[in-house]
Amino acid sequence: MAIFHFVFIPKRRKPVLKGEVRNRLYQIWQELATEKKWNIRALEIAPDHIHLFVEINPTDPIHLVVKAFKARSSNYLRKEFPELLKLPSLWSKSYFFSTAGNVSAEIIQKYIEDPHHY
Repeated sequence: MAIFHFVFIPKRRKPVLKGEVRNRLYQIWQELATEKKWNIRALEIAPDHIHLFVEINPTDPIHLVVKAFKARSSNYLRKEFPELLKLPSLWSKSYFFSTAGNVSAEIIQKYIEDPHHY
């Protein structure tokens, strides 16, 4: 498995990932990871950004992993929470990712799980 740290932000960095939206997003991403046989090692959802630390199959293209997480959650959340339709899209087009190669997986996981990192 390959381990990656992703950061995603909502369109215009709007603080929409809170309350029931946050809870449902967490559930959607956990279900997707299980379906794809990916292992979410850490997932922190702040109102205006997300840190995802996940193990994926090394043959899975990064852009398709990103597309899977963003597309599934956007589709479900915008149907279930009509207030999200006020944004032109749920997610910004950009994202950050890095491998866990240059620092230990444990350090990345601790960073993501620390509520004071942002």
